[in-house]
Amino acid sequence: MDYKSFIREVPDFPKPGILFYDITTLLKDPICFRSMIDDLTRKYEGAGITKVVGMESRGFILGSPLAYQLNAGFVPVRKPGKLPADVFEVKYLLEYGSNSLSIHRDAIQEGESVLIVDDLLATGGTAAATVNLIRQLGGKIIGVGFLVELLGLDGRKKLNGCDIHSLIAYD
Repeated sequence: MDYKSFIREVPDFPKPGILFYDITTLLKDPICFRSMIDDLTRKYEGAGITKVVGMESRGFILGSPLAYQLNAGFVPVRKPGKLPADVFEVKYLLEYGSNSLSIHRDAIQEGESVLIVDDLLATGGTAAATVNLIRQLGGKIIGVGFLVELLGLDGRKKLNGCDIHSLIAYD
């Protein structure tokens, strides 16, 4: 399926000079949404994944149905102060500032096979922070999957050693 044709491009959002790829136009189409989840499922089925980890918030949208399809649990990675129990937290840099992410300390068991999922790979900061969290918990990262990858921002470099899969790539 030509997923790019379902994505709305919004210039100058969230600030001048940024071209924002809006996936809500893809998500609202039931055939396209199902196809996207099915394509991601096919990539990872049979890999023995026990947990799918999605980053707040669009990673939740992709990760939950993918976890269901793979018969795996779903683990949310959240912004600070959003998880109620004991957490690991990691700080990371964004292209326009810094942030941090948290995961419950009991979310991943030592040696569990984990798939990390998010909507977009840009500079790789959020994904690299999530990889760091999973490794701190002793998880084995099977792959890192994205709907969209912005190739010109070299986010893959921050995820060295990870198997990366993207359904859509923009130069």
